[in-house]
Amino acid sequence: MTTSTTTLTAADGFRSSAYVCEPPHAPKGAVVVLQEIFGVNSHIRDVADRFALAGYLAIAPATFDRVERGVQLGYAPEDMKRGVELKAAVQALPAPGVLQDIQAAVAFGARAGKVGIVGYCWGGLLVWRSAEQLTGLAAAVSYYGGGMTVGDELARRSRVPTMAHFGDQDTHITLDTVKAFEQAQPEVEVHLYAANHGFNCDQRGAYNPGAAAAALERTLYHFGKHLG
Repeated sequence: MTTSTTTLTAADGFRSSAYVCEPPHAPKGAVVVLQEIFGVNSHIRDVADRFALAGYLAIAPATFDRVERGVQLGYAPEDMKRGVELKAAVQALPAPGVLQDIQAAVAFGARAGKVGIVGYCWGGLLVWRSAEQLTGLAAAVSYYGGGMTVGDELARRSRVPTMAHFGDQDTHITLDTVKAFEQAQPEVEVHLYAANHGFNCDQRGAYNPGAAAAALERTLYHFGKHLG
């Protein structure tokens, strides 16, 4: 595999950075990897690397760049506080805000074929919005997308085959809202795990290797089906 950093140019001319990992052989498509609230840190780069090992061109855009560049946080309480502040600043940008940078990442990935998108925590919410609003996507997967099971997000309609992973012990995304999401979105493939928020991240106390492995297997099947 080959890793690098590239610059993406959005429709409004804003230039943001992205981590790129090229697969060992000719790519069978591309996967855009959307960060948590902790930036394109070592965990997100590792996630991108795993998708590259699975045969995809992986690209992880720095979705904080419009408010602060070079963010790489850990998972301590002070990192959580800073991540929440940065997320709020990005969310407050005039529409379409960071979705323009994600669209640029999709365009970058299109050189490898069909493009899928996956995101974690805040990235999972951005996946849900991207699946409705962006062009050029062929499949979407959201991991414990905070906010996507409540309010106006319930009314969105994905334009591509979408899968969503949730943990039944997640205090940030309660089980009743997951059930409401399932009822409102019958076309979304929802999977529930005996796990907490952040179960896919092996740098967090909530890491659940069994749930992470099962979710990844389903995610790769989803991408294999729709990006092939």
